[in-house]
Amino acid sequence: MTVAVHSPAGAAAGNRFLPHLDGLESEAVHIVREVAGEFENPVILFSGGKDSIVML
Repeated sequence: MTVAVHSPAGAAAGNRFLPHLDGLESEAVHIVREVAGEFENPVILFSGGKDSIVML
């Protein structure tokens, strides 16, 4: 299987934020796993609308 990825011309400038976003993602995953381990029956509440997304 071959996958081709097309990056817009401005995408290179956006790559400078990737390390920061990777750090935030890693921290969020850590928090979710930590909380899930503390409770017998953990749940995630999700609400998505036209202009917003919220996850508790």
